[in-house]
Amino acid sequence: MTQAAAIELDAQAEVTDGFHLLIDALKLNDITTIYNVPGIPITDLGRYAQAQGMRVISFRHEQHAGYAASVAGFLTKKPGVCMTVSAPGFMNGLTALANATTNCWPMILISGSSEREIVDLAQGDYEEMDQLAMARPFCKAAYRLTYAEDIGIAVARAIRSAVSGRPGGVYLDIPGAMLGQTMEAAKGAQSLVKVIDPAPRSTPAPDAIARAIGVMKEAKRPLIVIGKGAAYDQSDDTVRELVEKSGYPFLPMSMAKGLLPDTHPQCASAARSLVLKESDVVIMLGARINWLLSHGKGKQWGEPGGKRFIQIDIDAEEMDSNVEIAAPLVGDVGSCARALIDAMDNEGIAPPKDWLDLVHSKAEANMEKMAARLQNNNNPMDYHAALGVLKQVITEQPDTILVNEGANTLDLARSIINVHKPRHRIDVGTWGVMGIGMGAAIAASIETGKRVLAVEGDSAFGFCGMEVETICRYKLPVCVVVFNNNGIYRGDGENWGGGGDPATTSFVPDARYDKMMEAFGGVGAWVTTPDELRRAVNEALESGKPTLVNAAIDPAAGKESGNIGNLNPQSVVAQKLYPQARK
Repeated sequence: MTQAAAIELDAQAEVTDGFHLLIDALKLNDITTIYNVPGIPITDLGRYAQAQGMRVISFRHEQHAGYAASVAGFLTKKPGVCMTVSAPGFMNGLTALANATTNCWPMILISGSSEREIVDLAQGDYEEMDQLAMARPFCKAAYRLTYAEDIGIAVARAIRSAVSGRPGGVYLDIPGAMLGQTMEAAKGAQSLVKVIDPAPRSTPAPDAIARAIGVMKEAKRPLIVIGKGAAYDQSDDTVRELVEKSGYPFLPMSMAKGLLPDTHPQCASAARSLVLKESDVVIMLGARINWLLSHGKGKQWGEPGGKRFIQIDIDAEEMDSNVEIAAPLVGDVGSCARALIDAMDNEGIAPPKDWLDLVHSKAEANMEKMAARLQNNNNPMDYHAALGVLKQVITEQPDTILVNEGANTLDLARSIINVHKPRHRIDVGTWGVMGIGMGAAIAASIETGKRVLAVEGDSAFGFCGMEVETICRYKLPVCVVVFNNNGIYRGDGENWGGGGDPATTSFVPDARYDKMMEAFGGVGAWVTTPDELRRAVNEALESGKPTLVNAAIDPAAGKESGNIGNLNPQSVVAQKLYPQARK
């Protein structure tokens, strides 16, 4: 470097601007990755971030960048950051922000925006929109920056809001002109804030623990339901100690699978219906009693009022949301679990042997029935044959992270594929939103460095398939398996009107999704048998190359709406007029 160039750099160092203050504020708080789609007015922000050593992962659509950021938050307990352009880009990211808040994952959506003085007078600015007002209903908090000198405190507030208490999404609005504002570099550095202890541990009250122990002592048929909140908390050893010390059967919700291995002797997944219906005391460990558990009511839960619940949750407002909670424990999962473990000493807490024998017997019988279905060699494949292969792949390579979405593909994989390590299964979560697959797979690979197996229904893949280009561009070790049954739910739908158009739930038969991956430099494979599927997936995971395996599934396999067909309202008129409606 010449002396003149050095002097020029020194002169530049005397001032800073909004671009660099925002980057410095994120880096000061150990946020080193941004998921984004570049464009006006944030294009240069991504370039400067790369120049400052941050990793900037650019997607083809903001929604998937947002899903990636939210999954990064789940995996790391730090806010995942998604950056979008204004108006349409912001709105694309808003779905992911709402999904993060619903799932209780920390995420910050940063979007460029129009200037306030023009928006407020509705003078027709480029992509004019009151983004702050739109974001507020869908996140924990929303802030707008007007002056570069406030960037440090704004980022600090966003981080603390995202991770404290019940985690969730936060929106940060940055008008384009603010990014170009300048100030003295020294004052800029002084304005930055390092967030101290943003999510402190929260210990439950002693009387709350005593109340819970009293309920546990009276249990004859106890059960622990483990939710993804427990997986997020990362108190893995403490949760395992509580489960094993209690001796209770446990039922993991889908993203809590692997917190204890699905093959653990106390795992009651294969006896799910039995334990939910017959249990008399249920410990909800970082799990909410929402629609995924039929709101704690109905036939699934047995006789009304026949259960007593102990619920562990960071948010007191969650208690009694659907059913009465006999022993609420407000605090983080790790602290509450530790307090219960310590209080269990000398209390003689243990489930009766006849209950354990009943659960074990039911689980064994169900697993034996399932085993035969998983070993068939049908051509074309059904879901069970294909998932039996992938179950074995994950068993042999348990460090592989499983991403899963679809209808039948999701429902069946959730019960068939065992997960052996914490936070090694990512799926649609509480909202059940489709299209998370590629964003989640990319984030899992970026944040952990591990190989990823993304198992997608062909409908779900349609929401996010273009991101295979992103996977190829960053050379990520992701193997995508598309279960291709030629349609939504089933691929043998009929046009009830008898016209020339295809059925509303039908796709192009035998679509070659594998050619998409090949088009971007990855590896594609078309498979029709379990042996071909096993070979293709093993080769993909061994090579670490971006791969898409297009697995032909019998179009008649599966059922309408998967396992939530009860949520699909039925037309009384259709039942009378259309024979197809009575299938």
